[in-house]
Amino acid sequence: MDFQYFDVHSHLQGSEYDTDRNDLIAALAIEHIGTTVVGVDCASSERAVALAEKHENIFAAVGQHPTDTKEEFVMSAFEILAKNSRTVAIGECGLDYFRADDIPTAREEQLPLFEAHISLAAATCKPLMIHARPSRGTMDAYQDIIAVLKNAKREHGDALAGNIHFFAGGIEEARAFFELDFTISYTAVITFAREYDEAIRFAPLERILSETDSPYAAPAPNRGKRNDPRAVKAVVAELAAIRGEDEETLRSAMVKNAERVFGFGTR
Repeated sequence: MDFQYFDVHSHLQGSEYDTDRNDLIAALAIEHIGTTVVGVDCASSERAVALAEKHENIFAAVGQHPTDTKEEFVMSAFEILAKNSRTVAIGECGLDYFRADDIPTAREEQLPLFEAHISLAAATCKPLMIHARPSRGTMDAYQDIIAVLKNAKREHGDALAGNIHFFAGGIEEARAFFELDFTISYTAVITFAREYDEAIRFAPLERILSETDSPYAAPAPNRGKRNDPRAVKAVVAELAAIRGEDEETLRSAMVKNAERVFGFGTR
């Protein structure tokens, strides 16, 4: 499919879409909008792959969120899902300290899971879809992820790459991820929050991706309502406005960047 927009991170397999999922996916296809449906545990990853197998404009990412579930991470199950031809990324995975009472303990508990995802990504030659949420007023989760990725790059080399989803870091963190050959993606939060603008203007165009994190993070007119991948249009428009660039140029770049990072253009 020739995509006009691409949302690199959504959760269309969630129960929020049980009443109209097929109609929504059909509407996305009509508008030439593609999306990567992202798993947060084994069951949701299985549903993501199942959706991707049925729909040309849907791809899957498989992984286990660092805090959304306490279930055991079964590598053998995720290996099967990761090898599916419709799976384009490993995750979402990463580090989340936002609600942690004790950061050192949270780090110790979450690091092995993150490292397992890195090993799976390296073994399957697929990019990572990374979730990072620092504790309030800090960049601690980003700093720890950067340190982990630097070590992983020494082991796995240039084959290890990916995207930092829902990026909320600053220029320093963005620069570190770019040096590691990672991209960053933004949601429609940028339509009503201005603290992202500086990093958005700093980033090279080829290092930015568009996402919605649907059903969350609806754009300004629909805040508090269910979001869906069509909101990627608002993300692209706002990115162009913040950067002072032509919207069509930016739209085209977002699709090309997603194709480059996730490889779906060659499938």
